[in-house]
Amino acid sequence: MRYAGLIERLESLGYRVEDCGDIEIGRPASQEETGRLKNLKAVAEANVKLYEVVSKEVKKNRFPLVLGGDHSIAIGTLAAVSRAYKNLGVIWYDAHGDLNTPETSPSGNIHGMPLAASLGLGHAALTGIGGYAPKVKPENIVLIGIRSLDEGEKALIKEKNIRVYTMHEIDKLGMTRVMTETIEYLKGNTDGVHLSLDLDGLDPNDAPGVGTPVSGGITFRESHLAMELLADADIITSAELVEVNPILDERNKTAKVAVDLAGSLFGEKIL
Repeated sequence: MRYAGLIERLESLGYRVEDCGDIEIGRPASQEETGRLKNLKAVAEANVKLYEVVSKEVKKNRFPLVLGGDHSIAIGTLAAVSRAYKNLGVIWYDAHGDLNTPETSPSGNIHGMPLAASLGLGHAALTGIGGYAPKVKPENIVLIGIRSLDEGEKALIKEKNIRVYTMHEIDKLGMTRVMTETIEYLKGNTDGVHLSLDLDGLDPNDAPGVGTPVSGGITFRESHLAMELLADADIITSAELVEVNPILDERNKTAKVAVDLAGSLFGEKIL
């Protein structure tokens, strides 16, 4: 995303950008498993580091924009961001719910658990980052673009009454109505809104460089519209762009899409 010109794009819109650099997370010599969770120690340590970096920026009253990588980093981002708000809202723009727990996850992959962990559900090494839990309330979450859920996630969504716009609703209602309803819903309940944008929320034809692509996703143009409506509403107080995998990408196409969407989110207009 840096190579695709993200910083230059934001600066051209009048923003002052400070690049805090990469967070070195290392790589385990071999995959470790703790209570069915894969690489728990490495993921938890990476999120603690991210929490510390983002916390410093939040205390400076800056807008944190986090770039990844694995969506598990949302655990650290939300831990840092939510401290600044009494009622943080979250827009989870994703093909997946990421609401699994160690008990419900078919794979043990923590990148399928960050939203559950932020709700205080899961292993203490993940839910307790920052020294408090939960980070968000279920009534302050909106999921958009969902088209792949495990059975445990479906049950949790129903139990917690989490608002979800699947691809069915996007097709039926249109992106304008989905975003208008989302904005109105969160405006009434929250004092800040975090956007967690997983590039696999888009269709793989538009964003191929993701780890878990799911066909039938949100189009590039629909995503631009969503970001433009969020910019007009001026409700987003922090954001992350995740699941960009250069190894799987095609000539940095997905990173370029991420940069284009960031431009719209931060107010870029055609005229």
